[in-house]
Amino acid sequence: MNQQSQRFLQRGSSNILIQIGVSFIIIAIALAIFFFYPIIYLEGEYILLSGTTKSEVALSDPRSSAQKIGQRPKIIPVDKEFGIIIPKIDANSKVVSNVNPFDPDVYQNALTMGVAHAKGTPLPGQVGNTFLFSHSSSNFYDATKYNAQFYLLNKLEKKDIFHLVYDYRIFTYKVTSIQIVDATDVKYLDSSANGHTATLMTCWPPGTSLKRLLVHGELVASE
Repeated sequence: MNQQSQRFLQRGSSNILIQIGVSFIIIAIALAIFFFYPIIYLEGEYILLSGTTKSEVALSDPRSSAQKIGQRPKIIPVDKEFGIIIPKIDANSKVVSNVNPFDPDVYQNALTMGVAHAKGTPLPGQVGNTFLFSHSSSNFYDATKYNAQFYLLNKLEKKDIFHLVYDYRIFTYKVTSIQIVDATDVKYLDSSANGHTATLMTCWPPGTSLKRLLVHGELVASE
């Protein structure tokens, strides 16, 4: 084989390797977009709509009654029997009650329908700490669909408001603290606290199951 043929083969091999490398990069980018699209979408939406979201919650459709000029539309819960509304991050979800937080098969199924209420913790209006969670899956592919309602939970700050709707009543909570804990730390599931409080939990960082982000709130109003 002469030198010209060798150079031709080398160039051909290099081109093939380059094409393979570019293909892998394109596939990696496509998979990243596919897996993290919900995060990217919600982050973008939050940035665009920040400061414009509705803040008041009502059980009835505000269009059914006369509105004062300039009054902002109210948020209607998607589930009035048990739901959660977080105005700052535009979250409005059904809550599935009495879900075993230690059984992945049970809670992963529940989380396809909404946010989960940890079995054994009080319901809104009862004394103690109501515990709601929206895990990521341990399976990377499923991670984005199981955690969507609480993706932006990290945007909450002290004194922000969230609402639990239970049995056609609205319970309003003010955020008192936010923390990140190990995934194995389950002491926050203790429901024996005095007063009326609520804890919202999601996996952290979004789309993973490495740690847990907890948002603690205290009841400030009910109607």
